[in-house]
Amino acid sequence: MNRQYSKKKGIGAVGIILIIVAALLILIVPTYNRLAGSRENVNEAYAQVQNVVQRRADLIPNLVNTVKGYSDYEGETLTKVTEARAGINHASSPKELAEANEELSQAVREINVVAEDYPDLKANTQYTQLMDELAGSENRISVERGNYNQAVKEYNSDLKRFPTNLIAGITGYKEAEYFQASEKAQDAPTVDFNSDKK
Repeated sequence: MNRQYSKKKGIGAVGIILIIVAALLILIVPTYNRLAGSRENVNEAYAQVQNVVQRRADLIPNLVNTVKGYSDYEGETLTKVTEARAGINHASSPKELAEANEELSQAVREINVVAEDYPDLKANTQYTQLMDELAGSENRISVERGNYNQAVKEYNSDLKRFPTNLIAGITGYKEAEYFQASEKAQDAPTVDFNSDKK
């Protein structure tokens, strides 16, 4: 009788262990899968940001060539454009991509400064089409950056909830980085209308 009681006790302990393991799996597997899907949404949104930033960067050589045809184009500005485009290709994080994108924006602003001295260039159809495409690219970058940051917000918020935070810690999920404008982009240009009045 004692042996039978001991056998039932052993089966009961194994049953309890199996129930605990099953409960943990029921909790862990769906949470892990949700995190995996959410992280994939972040990756997809970031890829879209990269696509539109790259599209914009690909327009720049045509703009440079158009400007070169009308002006004594400055080699220093061309070097900045080339370096900025390379920065976009080598960016490995949202922060690096934001910085490279801002450097490219600065290079485009310098191209526009050169173009201001050449009215024929500003009237050139190819130049105006490229500038329109660049403006459209800026809008797409803004939209895709917003989509990416929304995906990051949803993922990071989920990551901080209990018990998801425990499962994320065990499985190695970490917070995603927001795409933020670089510090240079936040410096508004100074406009002084009094400088011409002398």
